[in-house]
Amino acid sequence: MIHIQRVGVLGAGLMGSGIAQVAASCGFDTVVRDVSDGALTRGRAAVERSLAKFVEKGQLLPDARDAALRRLLWTTDLGAVATTDIVIEAVTEELALKTALYRELHPQCAEGAIFASNTSSLGIVTLAAASGRPDRFVGLHFFNPVPLMPLVEVVRAVTTSEATFTRALSFARSLGKDAVAVRDGSGFIVNRLLVPYLLDAVRALEQGVGTVADIDRAMMLGCGYPMGPFTLLDFVGLDTTVRIGEIMFDEFREPRFAPPALLRQMVAAGWLGRKSGRGFYDYSVTPPMVAL
Repeated sequence: MIHIQRVGVLGAGLMGSGIAQVAASCGFDTVVRDVSDGALTRGRAAVERSLAKFVEKGQLLPDARDAALRRLLWTTDLGAVATTDIVIEAVTEELALKTALYRELHPQCAEGAIFASNTSSLGIVTLAAASGRPDRFVGLHFFNPVPLMPLVEVVRAVTTSEATFTRALSFARSLGKDAVAVRDGSGFIVNRLLVPYLLDAVRALEQGVGTVADIDRAMMLGCGYPMGPFTLLDFVGLDTTVRIGEIMFDEFREPRFAPPALLRQMVAAGWLGRKSGRGFYDYSVTPPMVAL
């Protein structure tokens, strides 16, 4: 059994760079691979900014920051990931893209290396079957922002071996995360409960139950949530929520997972939330104002 010492991350976006930062900060040599130098530059800059904030707040010593940065290798070469003991895929939520990466990487990696996906909605068994190593495949679902959110869902497919699952669970905990064991199924625990809640908030808005501001305020004050559903939708990304809802609806065929018309229309208009500057709120002004 291979002891995990080197970590590979596929994708230098928001989630991939966050996972890489946490792994490097916890002492793991970490290889981050993306297809473009631009993506790598943005990912590296995001990690540097994040670590700088920890230093400014007195939560990290400058020497520890510098050591973490030295442990990170940023590359466009997929072969560089082949030397790692666990490969965590954090690319776009597209089945064909993910499975193509696994098929290319599988013959290059050590026999005992684990493949893991950070997917938030796709079935782990589908990815595992395409990976070439279904018994050495798990889901490792981190949450955004990765350096701050304590939870990791460790997802076991029917094909995942006991040894692989135990190693993956131990690895997640070695990152300082609170790891929960989850049985495979679209959405796992959090999104299976969260996504219908978010979609129901949009339906309530469509039906005139309340305004964006009032629904957000009601859920914060009445349920103790740190942010309302529309603020959270804008943070997650409306396009991401639609994609997750569609995947879950395809698996379960339950109406509660179907993205409502208003959400689809906003995505079609390019109103994706914070990342586009407009969603349910307008982020071109400070503080953001309700846009609907």
